[in-house]
Amino acid sequence: MDRFDVSGRTAIITGASSGLGRRFAEVLHDAGANVVIAARRIEKLHELASHLPRSRAVGCDVTRHDDRVALVAEAREAFGSIDILVNNAGVSGPVVPSEVQAWEQWENTLAVNLSGLFGITQLVARHMLDQGKGSIINVASIFGLVGSAPVLDSAYVAAKGAVVNLTRGLGAEWADRGVRVNAIAPGWFPSEMTDHMVDNERSQRYIARSCPMGRMGHEDELDGALLFFASDASSFCTGQTLAIDGGWTAI
Repeated sequence: MDRFDVSGRTAIITGASSGLGRRFAEVLHDAGANVVIAARRIEKLHELASHLPRSRAVGCDVTRHDDRVALVAEAREAFGSIDILVNNAGVSGPVVPSEVQAWEQWENTLAVNLSGLFGITQLVARHMLDQGKGSIINVASIFGLVGSAPVLDSAYVAAKGAVVNLTRGLGAEWADRGVRVNAIAPGWFPSEMTDHMVDNERSQRYIARSCPMGRMGHEDELDGALLFFASDASSFCTGQTLAIDGGWTAI
């Protein structure tokens, strides 16, 4: 189990103000890491940081270059190195047919889910490449692996599909320089973006019908994949996307 230990390492988690990002920060902290928690809603970050002694809360909009630069600078100032990056920040828009999807929705979704992700990755990777080691974990989606209908959001599908292939590309590019890049593709989990589905009978029937396990994931069912990719347990693994989806993408 020593291979899963991340004690003394420093992790940046974007989109950490709620949902999966908050959980990722708590899990890495409990596993011994220093955590730099980033999101636009700074008041929620401060509340989370009050429970995590080895943490730094940083307000950050990943679509803004200056915010990304400041986040990396604060992480290095607080803890010295950056060893783990969890690219969790993401948005989805209204569910609408592609032929009427608003252009603003398309641009905003790709700005956060893809361009912002690459922007922070690029900055952190420069530091990791200099130190000769690091693990970058992208949060993709099952809808980066399969079509999303009847959930209609072309921008989200396009962005998450791009994240999956970007993970392959960067994982191969930096493999011989000590920096690993992998992705987690969650299925349906309770979060802010899916809160409206948790107690919705129609949504739950859709999940039960489409997921071999017949349910949403539990909040702790991404913990193992996160620790695997963040730690030396995955030292010979890069460019991979692991679907944690109850079998959704297997059928």
